[in-house]
Amino acid sequence: MSGHSKWSTIKRKKEKTDGARAKVFTKIGRELAVAVREGGSADPNVNSKLKDCIAKAKANNVPNENIERIIKKAAGEGDSNNYESITYEGYGPSGVALIVETLTDNRNRTAGDLRHYFDKFGGNMGTPGCVSFMFSKKGVILIESEGLEEDTVMEDALDVGATDFSAENGVFEVQTEPDDFSAVRDALEEKGYTFVSAEVEMVPSTYTKLTDEEAITKMQRLLDVLEDNDDVQNVFHNWEYDEPEEDE
Repeated sequence: MSGHSKWSTIKRKKEKTDGARAKVFTKIGRELAVAVREGGSADPNVNSKLKDCIAKAKANNVPNENIERIIKKAAGEGDSNNYESITYEGYGPSGVALIVETLTDNRNRTAGDLRHYFDKFGGNMGTPGCVSFMFSKKGVILIESEGLEEDTVMEDALDVGATDFSAENGVFEVQTEPDDFSAVRDALEEKGYTFVSAEVEMVPSTYTKLTDEEAITKMQRLLDVLEDNDDVQNVFHNWEYDEPEEDE
């Protein structure tokens, strides 16, 4: 079930404008710089967080020269902005649960922005822990299924340590334990697979389906403004939605 909503989200991101893609590059750049600083090394072979960020950057088509430039800058003079990681939780329209991960150099600005977004689109920002109990941290790897045999991909994934596998709407979803994510991703890459997405994510255990058109519109707009905010790195939610295949 998560694959369905996740794949719809991925397709929506793929259709973004050049300006929106540039914003994604900027956000990943911020994440790379923080990974260098917090990991204490610009070498991905000894800094696993940086290695994961580089894989995320490549999956999002960030050019290699951009990645190298950001890492060199962070390792050299360092990033003058002291970003901190803050996670916010809350509810969207009709009780949809949201987790918003941010990297910010001004927590008051970020908290104010997010509270405004939640209020404006029919939700409310809650306290830490108010929805996270409905999610589990998992490694999630998405592989486009075109031209691939499901049984072969499943066998390869489980052989290298994946905990779950599903096929839905043109994509294979491979799940791992968070600690095994990097090893499984690297092993699948060595087998020749390329990824639509490969990240450690918060995966919901239950889903909320919206049937009211106004609630659906508000939820979509809430996701759009959150993703458009420079401080927001990731948005996880338990909204289950269906998109007609003919509209894709």
